[in-house]
Amino acid sequence: MAKRILLVDDAAFMRMMLKDILTKNGYDVVGEAENGVKAIEKYKELTPDLVILDITMPEMDGIQAAKGIKAADSGATIVMCSAMGQQAMVIESIQAGAKDFIVKPFQADRVLEAVQKVIGG
Repeated sequence: MAKRILLVDDAAFMRMMLKDILTKNGYDVVGEAENGVKAIEKYKELTPDLVILDITMPEMDGIQAAKGIKAADSGATIVMCSAMGQQAMVIESIQAGAKDFIVKPFQADRVLEAVQKVIGG
């Protein structure tokens, strides 16, 4: 069975790019959200194998969303992404429970490497 992934990014274009990379490689994108509040709701509803979460979003950022998802399910698997590959952001993401970090613009091989590392092929 294909691994189920929830994509969270305030930019529809970024979600579309990620969805394209993932579906072409056999992953099942089961849901999308445009902010952290919706991400937590969708996670509870869909219980995906992985959440790919943008850091900078309106209403609730990715780090707060990661904490909320982890509070709902301590076993949740999260990969953060952001255009800002700043060290502090990476560290904060890992502390919030993320297993890996992808920097935008997305490189397909890096996205797939991160996904395979955290949930397998």
